[in-house]
Amino acid sequence: MTAPATTQLLDLAAAGLRVLDLGRPLTVGMPQSPNHPAYWHAHPRRHGDLVRADGGSAANDMISMGTHVGTHVDALVHVSQDGLLYGGLDAGAALQGGRYVELGVQTVEPMVRRGVLLDVPGTLGVGRLEPGQEITVADLEATLERQGTTIGAGDVVLVRSGWGQHFDAGDRELFMGQSSGVPGVGEAGATWLAGRGVHAAGADTIAFERLAPGAGHGLLPAHRVLLVEHGIYIIETMDLEELAREEVHEFLFVLSPLPLVGATGSPARPLAVVGR
Repeated sequence: MTAPATTQLLDLAAAGLRVLDLGRPLTVGMPQSPNHPAYWHAHPRRHGDLVRADGGSAANDMISMGTHVGTHVDALVHVSQDGLLYGGLDAGAALQGGRYVELGVQTVEPMVRRGVLLDVPGTLGVGRLEPGQEITVADLEATLERQGTTIGAGDVVLVRSGWGQHFDAGDRELFMGQSSGVPGVGEAGATWLAGRGVHAAGADTIAFERLAPGAGHGLLPAHRVLLVEHGIYIIETMDLEELAREEVHEFLFVLSPLPLVGATGSPARPLAVVGR
C-alpha cells in the first residue's frame, strides 16, 4: 500500500467509521445444522474456586463446537463431488495425518473486500421469504436494478432472505427448517453468482442455499457449484437485518477465519464498515 493510500485510510478512520456486526452470538442451544457437533460452553474454574494469597482470583472457560456452527465460513475442502475437491484434487488423498492440509480453512486469507448486500425481500415487497422459497436469477437481477448496485469480480455478495428473523425470535426449529424448508438461492442462482467472479457468497440462513420442505440438508447443489466448481467461499448464519433496515447495500467487508490447520470451516465474525 502506498503512503498516500495509507494516509487516506487513516484520515477516513479519524473522520469516523461505523461498524455493523454481521455475526451471530454463540450460545448453548442456538439453532444450527444437525449435521455438526453442537456448541457447548463451560467454566472449569470460577471466581472463588482458587484464591491467591493477595485475594486475587481468575475464571476461565472451555468451549466445544463444530466448525460449521453459528456464523462461519466454509473452506473449499468442505464439499467434494464424485470424489474430487476444487481444482480436481482427490478428496481421499487430501486427508494427510487426519487433517485436510490442502484447501483447509487455514488457507483462507483474511477478507478485506468490497461487500454487496442483495436484499431480496426488499425487492419483492415482503418482510421475509417463505419456507423453501427459491431465490431465482430474476430475483437477484431485479434486486441489483432496484438498489442501483453492481457486482464486481472479487466482491463478497451477501444474499438476504429475512430468514434470520427466526434466529432473532428464538424459533429454533423454524430457522433450522428440517421439515418446513428454508429459502435461498438454488443451483441457477449460485451459477449466476459464480459467473460474476465473486470471492465469497453469504446468507442469513443455516445452509446458504434453498432447502426444500422436508428435504433437510439432503441435496446442496449450490455448495457444489460454489465450493467445488468455482472455488468460492460460503458464509452462513449471518445477521443481515441491520444492513437491510438502513439500506446499506455497499460497504467494506471484513472477515478473518481462525487458522485451524486442516479444518473444513471456521467460526467467524464478519463486519461491514461504512462511513458515518
